[in-house]
Amino acid sequence: MKKEITLAGFGGQGILSMGLFLAYAAMSEGKKVVYAPAYGAEMRGGTANCTVTISDKYISSPVAAFPEVAAVMNHPSLDKFEPLVKTNGILLVNDSLVHRAPSRTDLNVFMIPTQEIADKIGFSRGTNMVMLGALLEATNIINTDNIYDYLLKTFKGKYLDKMPWNMAAIKAGMKYINTKITP
Repeated sequence: MKKEITLAGFGGQGILSMGLFLAYAAMSEGKKVVYAPAYGAEMRGGTANCTVTISDKYISSPVAAFPEVAAVMNHPSLDKFEPLVKTNGILLVNDSLVHRAPSRTDLNVFMIPTQEIADKIGFSRGTNMVMLGALLEATNIINTDNIYDYLLKTFKGKYLDKMPWNMAAIKAGMKYINTKITP
């Protein structure tokens, strides 16, 4: 098993934190991981993306030019990364900021109203955690029983007062995907 995942959006949307979460979670499960963050010089408000490769075997290259999964939080990221997702891959799109459907028909696409979901649970800053939950449910890449432990590792004891909100946002994203996947 090897999955290459790209996460992309504006700086300040928590893109790199989402990738770090995936990396720590996969490492905690004994998987091999490559985490490759990238962001523009302007930081907040500029572009940010990262690629996380998760595998049962050693990863020979950190380059993941054509991921199986992409989660995009803004329109420029959809434009940039939609063409790169492998055929039959998964594309998760933040429907709250991206106001066009992807043009490719060979992908499994999930349009996720992250802001509306985050607002509904009372955590408007949790759009990235909603997207993370959707990604976890759509890919089954890690065991979701230990999400809280993975959050603690990711944030290294910071923002402990936000952990219940982050958990609620992740679970809301997972629940949203559950309503969209047909058995």
